[in-house]
Amino acid sequence: MSAPESQSTPDCFRLKGSMFTLSVIELSHFEAEAFQTQLQQTVNQAPRFFQHMPIVIGLDSISADADLNFAKIKQLCQNAQLNPVGIRGGSEAQQQAALEAGLPSLGNVSSRSNQSNSKTDTPEPAAANLTTKVIDRPIRSGQQIYARDAHLVVLAPVSAGAEILADGDIHVYAPLRGRALAGINGNTQARIYCQNMEAELLSIAGHYKLSEDLQHSALWKQSVQAILEDEKRLQLNPLG
Repeated sequence: MSAPESQSTPDCFRLKGSMFTLSVIELSHFEAEAFQTQLQQTVNQAPRFFQHMPIVIGLDSISADADLNFAKIKQLCQNAQLNPVGIRGGSEAQQQAALEAGLPSLGNVSSRSNQSNSKTDTPEPAAANLTTKVIDRPIRSGQQIYARDAHLVVLAPVSAGAEILADGDIHVYAPLRGRALAGINGNTQARIYCQNMEAELLSIAGHYKLSEDLQHSALWKQSVQAILEDEKRLQLNPLG
């Protein structure tokens, strides 16, 4: 009888490098009750957008000798349905305290756009290959439209509570009252154009403005172009 042939066990996984755009909560100071209140007010403006969102706690704007309760910060974020995955910046003592609370240091890299200086002046190569998805009907509250590998053109109103997403640009030739998220694959060159901006949220490559900020803009209910300035700050400009 011949010996059975040896069978190799297939690998359970393979390790791959990748880059993600993550939102950052940039701390200027920490007081638990005030932090909780501000966090909940922010999440309440666009609960579906923030639900289970991975976020980074930024320490670049806080004193290096500040004694931070990272376990409390983590718990308050989780109570608001956010998922803190780590910290950015901070002193060695703060990084060690964060690690003990289950928040590893992610260095000073906050987004895909600054992973490499050689990429900051180069448009996303995938942008040239994007197609265009056209929607000619109203998008109602609770609906979500995603233009995967495409620009999105909407020829009808987008209601409050609706969400439109695209890997490329977003054009809305009607009132935009819901949430618009462009460049969701990390494309910092993406833009949002809308004829009448009354949005709950505008986002490009993970950088966003909420309704509270948008309503204080002189461009509220105006024709607007949203772009990323220096690939890290959402800027609104008038159209026409």
